[in-house]
Amino acid sequence: MQRRLKGRGWRLVFASLACVALGCAALGACGTAGFEQRERGPAVKKKDRTQGRASAEENRAGGFGEPEMVARLDDQTLDESSGLAASRANPGVVWTHNDSGPPLVYAFDTGGRARGVWRVAGARLYDWEDIALGPGPEAGRSYLYVADIGDNRRGRGEVTIYRFPEPQATDAAARSDTKRPLATEPAEAIRLRYPDGAHDAEALMVHPQTGDLYVVTKVPLKPAAIYRLAAPFKTAAVHTLERVGEFLPPTLAGGLVTGGDISPDGRRVVLCDYANGYELRLPGGGSFDAVWGQSPAKFSLGERGQGESIAYAPDGAAVLATSEGARPPLFRVSVPK
Repeated sequence: MQRRLKGRGWRLVFASLACVALGCAALGACGTAGFEQRERGPAVKKKDRTQGRASAEENRAGGFGEPEMVARLDDQTLDESSGLAASRANPGVVWTHNDSGPPLVYAFDTGGRARGVWRVAGARLYDWEDIALGPGPEAGRSYLYVADIGDNRRGRGEVTIYRFPEPQATDAAARSDTKRPLATEPAEAIRLRYPDGAHDAEALMVHPQTGDLYVVTKVPLKPAAIYRLAAPFKTAAVHTLERVGEFLPPTLAGGLVTGGDISPDGRRVVLCDYANGYELRLPGGGSFDAVWGQSPAKFSLGERGQGESIAYAPDGAAVLATSEGARPPLFRVSVPK
């Protein structure tokens, strides 16, 4: 959410609102089979869940696994993890970022060990809220997309998504840090505006086959709006997004969506708010945007504190989730096939 002094106050407002509406005693929770579990923490037990979260029984009834804290991300400078993406080019690596400060992306293995820090070349940071993986201009290459889309005051005339080739998280790269970061390849700035005025948003998704971009707004007590930019698109112009659907979590807090991702097979969507995860599944063989009309399956993502990020594992068999705060936990939840 928006910048540290401004954002912290807004975070408390949103958190308090979600807490009251959900009847929670405390906030937390949002969030692979294909990932190596080099450091495995204890499963989150039912007695540790706050009131209002999906219980272990509910997870099992829906075919979801119990949340497991598999690691803590070991970097004290990462204290506002607002987005998460599971690497396709670097097996067992996840990408994340802070929502304020310098324009950096961090790589970790799924044991929580740092695998490098990169400054995004040519990028600026106003309010980075999510990160996603997807195709790009060069076929066969994996690209990272970082979403500078936060707008708590709803005053931005346009927002920006930065796209650049996914770096290689080598052993040599793991020696970099925030004081001595590496540099990504130059980022392209994809400039966007909404068709109906400014919105606050924290979720970005990229369709793994088409490359279409999806932004999901964050709206207390109302449905979140889903906007699309269809690929291919040029980066020289400002693009107007198209509204293609809405999403209302089955809670009293409304569309406080803080993160999202599309499954590697392009047929499922996972979204999260401060309290839970929600999965939508595309029926039959219709257009992808039919997924927004489906009923969400709610599940617990563990004791995350202030959860703002979620991502599918590369094999789609699980989701991962983090939260804000120093050395954030990395949770894993298996999802039904």
